[in-house]
Amino acid sequence: MRKVSVMFRTPPEPRCSSNVRSSMNATALALPFLALMTACSGGGSSDGLPGNPDDKAPFSAIGESETVRFTGTEPFWGGQVAGTALTYSTPEQPDGTDIAVTRFAGRGGVSWTGMHGGARFALAVTPGDCSDGMSDRTYPYVATLEVAGELRSGCAWTEDSPFTGSQAS
Repeated sequence: MRKVSVMFRTPPEPRCSSNVRSSMNATALALPFLALMTACSGGGSSDGLPGNPDDKAPFSAIGESETVRFTGTEPFWGGQVAGTALTYSTPEQPDGTDIAVTRFAGRGGVSWTGMHGGARFALAVTPGDCSDGMSDRTYPYVATLEVAGELRSGCAWTEDSPFTGSQAS
């Protein structure tokens, strides 16, 4: 009997224009947050989808022109997003880092995705009472941040939907 050796070769990576690649990256970044917004939103129907199953409109409680402010602890982080510009701050960078982002409004919330230091950066904001655990404030939105593969939880608010409780000192 003759021995036959078989070699497997990895097929070449498809070549995409930078616009197609950017579109694919934006889609890949948004997908985990679509699932997250579905899981985290309140209310819903028996089919597991948030909100009214007959309502196909995207989340509209936060308008495209509104500035969303967000904050989180352990580690401390925060910032704001308006349009396609997001500023992300930490104690090490209190003035923040500017990140170009793409906005996506799903049925249960809104998300912004981009790149920070060569890694995925995604912020999802969903409706729901939120506490920062350090003050008597109650925020109207839950913020979930993914930065460099790490998930962080926090809170968010807008001028039209402010937090309640004590003001910043």
